[in-house]
Amino acid sequence: MEELFQKAVKRNEEMKKSPDSVPWKPDHPHPQPYYSYDSSKKSWEPAERKPPPPQANSALGINRLALFSWNIDFMLPFAKERMNAALNHLEGVTRKLPSTTAAVIFLQECLEEDLATVGEKEWVRKKFNVTDVDASNWQSAYYGTTTLVDRRLDITSCFRVHYEKTRMERDALFVDVILGSGQPKTIRLCNTHLESLALEPPFRPAQMQVVAKYMHADGVHGAIVAGDFNAIQPFDRKLHSDNNLRDAYLELGGKEDSDEGYTWGQQAATEFRRRFGCSRMDKVYLTGNLKLHRFERFGVDIQITGKEADEIIALGFDKPWVTDHLGIVAEVEVVDEGGKL
Repeated sequence: MEELFQKAVKRNEEMKKSPDSVPWKPDHPHPQPYYSYDSSKKSWEPAERKPPPPQANSALGINRLALFSWNIDFMLPFAKERMNAALNHLEGVTRKLPSTTAAVIFLQECLEEDLATVGEKEWVRKKFNVTDVDASNWQSAYYGTTTLVDRRLDITSCFRVHYEKTRMERDALFVDVILGSGQPKTIRLCNTHLESLALEPPFRPAQMQVVAKYMHADGVHGAIVAGDFNAIQPFDRKLHSDNNLRDAYLELGGKEDSDEGYTWGQQAATEFRRRFGCSRMDKVYLTGNLKLHRFERFGVDIQITGKEADEIIALGFDKPWVTDHLGIVAEVEVVDEGGKL
């Protein structure tokens, strides 16, 4: 596994885009398109951002949003087989949602070929808009984040903020949707993969400050950030309170340093689990007029099969898991100003 890690670091360095070759400015929002599948053209086509409707989409009966976030390890081989298994699981868990709950999916550590795998799925084409069909909006051409948004939600804005303080080409991907009853209410959703490892100086605090700035922006009724926060140091436990945000897991009674909260380690390579133990790397923070109804983990023990499975195990895993992270899901309801949270 150590060899795989070093290869991934080298590959990312080779595929990093130079600052002069990209149109964005670090720590500033850069608009990007999002895409809808056009069945007549049999392709994903750029969609037009919609102005806020005169009435929110409660007319469709939607009163809640379920946000799923999952890091699918980019270092392991058999990307397509692993992403296929992960997507099959995601289809199953999203299918169980009532029609009154819209689904949004955050993915981290996607390769460009993963984007193609996502876009091939019929259930994705029918039910979701996607933020990315290629790596053009990633600072690294090797890996990045992408978001799938329930097609029933009006998207009024889609932009990325590429972090100035990053050694690993990380960013924050924002999507604004309209949700709630009565007058249109902007709910801002942020998918991010914070800096990895315990390096000095640490960059995760600065990155979360950037995210929080846009979550607390004027005109945002409520906001959620989720993803792989790489929370492995003492300061990570205060990133939510330091930025006036709520930690979804803690808000519903979760405890630090408990098996119920860990999202990384259980499915890591055996050697890594021995060295580093388990941790609550993946989190959901929220702010504003959002009532939290549910926070859970998903993606436990999802595996690939066949000869590829044997090769994954040979790399030092107990089982041929699709990724070393568990997924997390938070379900929220939009409430009016001053409503009970």
